[in-house]
Amino acid sequence: MLSVQRKTLVDGVRHASLAFDPVTTSQHEISDEIAKIHADAPAGAPLLDFPPYRSTLLRHPTKELQLVDPEGAELLAPVFGHSDVAPVEADLTVQRGGEPIGERIRVHGRVLDGDGRPVRRQLVEIWQANAAGRYSHQGDQHPAPLDPNFTGVGRCLTDDDGWYSFTSIKPGPYPWRNHHNAWRPAHIHFSLFGTDFTQRLITQMYFPGDQLLALDPIAQSITDPAARSRLIASYDHSRSEHEWLLGYRWDIVLTGSHATYLEPSDD
Repeated sequence: MLSVQRKTLVDGVRHASLAFDPVTTSQHEISDEIAKIHADAPAGAPLLDFPPYRSTLLRHPTKELQLVDPEGAELLAPVFGHSDVAPVEADLTVQRGGEPIGERIRVHGRVLDGDGRPVRRQLVEIWQANAAGRYSHQGDQHPAPLDPNFTGVGRCLTDDDGWYSFTSIKPGPYPWRNHHNAWRPAHIHFSLFGTDFTQRLITQMYFPGDQLLALDPIAQSITDPAARSRLIASYDHSRSEHEWLLGYRWDIVLTGSHATYLEPSDD
């Protein structure tokens, strides 16, 4: 659901016209739709066509998966080393030469396979809105201030034990045009690359205690509560720093019954 169709901004902040009126559709109506779907939803994978998330009509995959030979793509595959990703790229608070505005945070965790083994030297990329809930993106024009000292993007490589770590600013919630008075909960987008371009995986991380999560059609399209909870970071006081920042931990499990939900592509 993060991968978007052409001319759209992530999360449907701007999306194509659909056969509904987001001005008159209320949060109460959306929440009722979500509750009815959850009551009838089968156990298993999230629903790709989730009507309360209006633009899934245009954005979810509609064709059967096609098996292809990845060899051609893998001939051009990236090979990431520590010389290719600078440590400063993991600190989103020092990239523009000035102090960004907002609550400083550190998000760290491990990338693991289904057997709990670390996934080493994995390229982890993040992007997010600033503290006011606005992306540094030409498609995001909603009336919230841009921060000239905050790009909202960063990357790092996991270490030999699968650990990653980012220093950033806690993103703010923002409005989107799914329905009247629709707000996305604060979140950070994660992208993970393996050793080639065909292994890109995308997901979102949320923050504990966010009251908007229960109202959000994107998060609620994951109908399994246990799977949904795995997208929520936990507060980690051991990673907080005195008078400086708050720490959060969020592990990413790539496979198995406890896998982190990873978003489908539009292919």
